[in-house]
Amino acid sequence: MNQVKTNGFTKQVARNIFYGGTVFFIFVFAALIFDSERKIPFRSNAEAITPAVVRGKLLWETRNCIGCHTLLGEGAYFAPELGNVYKRRGGEFIKAWIKGQPTQAPGRRQMPQFNFTDAQLDDLVEFLRWTGNINTEKWPPNIEG
Repeated sequence: MNQVKTNGFTKQVARNIFYGGTVFFIFVFAALIFDSERKIPFRSNAEAITPAVVRGKLLWETRNCIGCHTLLGEGAYFAPELGNVYKRRGGEFIKAWIKGQPTQAPGRRQMPQFNFTDAQLDDLVEFLRWTGNINTEKWPPNIEG
């Protein structure tokens, strides 16, 4: 029997390329996961988590702050990025700003008044300070978020 050469892939070649590519990219994906898992402990700032940080995060979540603000690039874009707000403004400014809401400035969305206690404000500031010390590899790209 004479075999005829074709200019395309045979089914067997196509299948081998598919399976070979699949296995290759599974290994690439596994290597990326391994690399990320290895770096997270050095970047996460987990050793600085205190009970105040945990309480502040709970306030952040229960008041749905992420519904308007972004934190490290995640969240809504109605209000400023807060991942580095502690470095930009400091704790006392943050507390005064939250206490002074809503500002009633025309043409702006208004932040609600949450009526936080001083202890809750301290906890929220501690959470924002902790967040600002996470190694985000320079995210956001500028100090103003």
